[in-house]
Amino acid sequence: MNYHSLFLAFKNLNMKKILLNLLLLLPLIAIAQVTTSTSPILVNETVTITIDANSTETDCNSFNNPSKVYAHLGVGNESDEYGIAVIGNWGFDDGVGEMTNNNDGTWSITITPNTYFGLSTAEENSVTKMGMVFRNEDGSQQFKASGCANFIFNVGAFQVTMINPSASANGIVVVNNGSNTQILAQNTGGPANYELFANGTSIHTQNNTTFYNGYLFSNLTQNQNCELIITQGSSTISKQFSIIVNSTVIETLPANMIDGINYNSSDPTKATLVVDAPNKDFIYVAGSFNDWNPTSTYAMKKDNSSTKFWIELTGLTAGKIETYQYWVGDASPISGSPSLVKVADPYSPLVLSPFDDPYISASTYPNMPAYPAGQEREVTVLQTGQTPYNWEVANFTKPAKEDLIIYEVLIRDFDADRNFQDIIDRIDYFKNLNVNAIELLPIMEYEGNESWGYNTSFHMAIDKFYGTQEKFKELVDICHQNGIAVILDIAFNHAYGRNPMVRMWMDDPDGDGWGGPSTENPYFNVLPTHSYSVGNDFNHSSDYTRDYVKQVVEYWIEEYKIDGFRWDLTKGFTQNCGNGSDGGDEGCTGNYQQDRVDVLKEYADHSWSLDPDHYVIFEHLGSDNEEKEWANYRLSEGKGVMMWGNMNNQYGEITMAESGNKNINRMGHKAHSGFNGPRLVGYTESHDEERLMYKNVAFGNTSNSSHNVRDLNTALSRMSALGAVSVMVPGPKMIWHFGELGMDTSIFTCNDGSYNNDGCKLDTKPQPQWTNNWLTDALRSQIYEDWSKLHKLKIEEPVFEGDYEITSGDLTPRIDIFDNSIPTSELKNVIIYANFDVVTRSIDTNFPGGVTTTWYDLMDATGNTTVSNSTSAITIPAGQFRILGNKASDVLNVDDQKLLGFSIYPNPSQTTFSINVNVSNVEVYDLTGKLVKSFKGNFTRVDTIDVSSLNSGMYMVKAQNTNNQILTTKLIKL
Repeated sequence: MNYHSLFLAFKNLNMKKILLNLLLLLPLIAIAQVTTSTSPILVNETVTITIDANSTETDCNSFNNPSKVYAHLGVGNESDEYGIAVIGNWGFDDGVGEMTNNNDGTWSITITPNTYFGLSTAEENSVTKMGMVFRNEDGSQQFKASGCANFIFNVGAFQVTMINPSASANGIVVVNNGSNTQILAQNTGGPANYELFANGTSIHTQNNTTFYNGYLFSNLTQNQNCELIITQGSSTISKQFSIIVNSTVIETLPANMIDGINYNSSDPTKATLVVDAPNKDFIYVAGSFNDWNPTSTYAMKKDNSSTKFWIELTGLTAGKIETYQYWVGDASPISGSPSLVKVADPYSPLVLSPFDDPYISASTYPNMPAYPAGQEREVTVLQTGQTPYNWEVANFTKPAKEDLIIYEVLIRDFDADRNFQDIIDRIDYFKNLNVNAIELLPIMEYEGNESWGYNTSFHMAIDKFYGTQEKFKELVDICHQNGIAVILDIAFNHAYGRNPMVRMWMDDPDGDGWGGPSTENPYFNVLPTHSYSVGNDFNHSSDYTRDYVKQVVEYWIEEYKIDGFRWDLTKGFTQNCGNGSDGGDEGCTGNYQQDRVDVLKEYADHSWSLDPDHYVIFEHLGSDNEEKEWANYRLSEGKGVMMWGNMNNQYGEITMAESGNKNINRMGHKAHSGFNGPRLVGYTESHDEERLMYKNVAFGNTSNSSHNVRDLNTALSRMSALGAVSVMVPGPKMIWHFGELGMDTSIFTCNDGSYNNDGCKLDTKPQPQWTNNWLTDALRSQIYEDWSKLHKLKIEEPVFEGDYEITSGDLTPRIDIFDNSIPTSELKNVIIYANFDVVTRSIDTNFPGGVTTTWYDLMDATGNTTVSNSTSAITIPAGQFRILGNKASDVLNVDDQKLLGFSIYPNPSQTTFSINVNVSNVEVYDLTGKLVKSFKGNFTRVDTIDVSSLNSGMYMVKAQNTNNQILTTKLIKL
């Protein structure tokens, strides 16, 4: 609405009074989650602040029955509600700001602002706002307003309301080039004096009034950065706002430019920014390089043949960190949408966030760039002249898809520091387990810090909670040096409110700067078109969405050498199944959808065009008739999409020795109708499923007191057999972190260690595997060792790339693995027997005839344990397994230490040990792969190595002999 035209229509005083009275009658905005006993809050009077911890109105409510609630309160002015004084110590249970439990889900605190904050008289006169954030005693749970912003309340009887620009405009007036606009405001508490500044210069005053009908800006051609200062007695309020001119030049986009930042390879003083913005009239670039006050010089040019805007920045300094946002304008927005939105670049490689960055450790992200003062929401980091990362492994040879043992990791819950460095430090843990791929839950910039990462907001940016861009490249490089591929989980089904492509075309009728997609949004559906509604639904039938997805995929492959993607929730990639208003049409969503088949093939093709050996994995979990389209796609070229195969329930029934469905045939591809190749990533656990060990201990069979599955040690003793009958099925397989140590902590464990299957699935988990040193626990380390052997057999013995048959449905599953193309002189037949009953069982062998006369136990590296082909049955104790082959395997029989004559003595040792050969540079590692002792220099066998300071347990000793060979062996420290 043009307030200048409206005002001129009211030519007499009576009409102006009517307008003023109507405005004064407008209701105050209520914040239902937080209430105050007085409104507005008065700086020198007592106020009680109450929070409803049961409220779900805010998307930042992570409260879950907190035992204590703390209020972090601050007072300030219009520009910074915390700018004058703050009370509260985040993460400390010190009583400062502690609230009273009202025993009905609400918590209260009573304060008198001027004494609570220790305000001076001058500060009392300056305070107009109070900011509020709430947390539990250690800060692991928080409660904020919508969009993860602070709750903000008025302080003082003297308040000012802007009419033009209106509150819903977020301090922005958008005008066409050469147009006019008039500034209007009103105040409470009596007459006040008004002074208007534009671009730092005082241009108008109006005194002794409660209604400012002040300055008329006419024939506007340049943006105006304005401040209206209102004084009432000794109190002053400042209202800052901007007038943005719709000023766009049409000019062809230079060739070879992509969306986002285009660095100039020959001139580090230049960079070109490109953004695709259909239905938008103009875009300014505001940043550190123009003091966040863009003039017409920083209006982006509009390409004459597309919907893209672009600008070449000049005068940049090589290596200097700059920050910027796009100010995206619409001169005539549709109803409910803002005229101007400030967003970071959707293609940002790195963003700074005022919501999350203050809580990121400096040890995880050293020297983090400072968030620019006075700005709001995320900003993009730009830096010309960066030094490229020096890759140790420039061209990694990926493990064959059939041989993949994928280790799924949530970095947040892997180790104590919850960052990339933790993975690097424990690379030997993965290597010793003989996994050849790591799959990371999303590491792209997501909303908040304590998250699984599926609420991605910037798909190309590293989330700084895990570390720097360089540190992640180091992680990938270290993995590749150790033969381990890196796969990223990526979420393209949905995004949430911080995503810039949501906000650029959002429906925001209340003007708070947050909202869902509008009908103009070229990337997102207003309502989801399938039954898997999470956040805001991407429209994959849109060319804009598909172009965005492809550029993101290309970035991660080229910038970080990522080996593959696991595509989250691919069932949502259809436009055919309802408007989502009632949860979507599950019958439709679960059935074959051609648009979904086509677009996912298109994404796979794009990945393979960049990297012919790229791993493409879909989490579809749908019908075979659709999944086979991808599993068989381009299979003759050695490609084919790998499909996730969830077998948690079936294997749970087996390990619990219970009566449910125990058919495990779908662990392999052959039980999936129409699948022509071994491309099924079967798994017994993932981040989404309950831990099998938790099921065992909570619900396992108790019929045999001598083998009670609910007994922890008994349950642990059954987990080696689980690995044998799951991972060893031909085709890629996946394990969820710490299943190899018998992790028995439920996925519904809360931050405080309690259990809640309604609200704690996403909570940060405790880490007993390290704090309790599980690798020194006999039963848990046995699982790790057995799985390690199984993985090595699977990866290195060709027979496991062959054919198979699964016999299952009871507690004694059997797996026959064979490859008739392998000669009989080599390992070509393997049989896995398992007994998941609670009693010893005699199991029929039914050996295939004519294969061999002697079967070898492949878990016995000596090759001495054999079974005659004439044996009709073998006895297997409860919870155990046997893996037999027609030939012994030397995969587990290679003992480098013995071949090289390397040993240490005494072993076990209490204080010191010696080495039987001449070596140099002795290092001692714990079994997690962390270096705990280092001895530089040359050592002979008369020298002693002092380990008296080490705790009791098992360690790995590494040394280098005179032939520069690395020698390793185990040390038992008493």
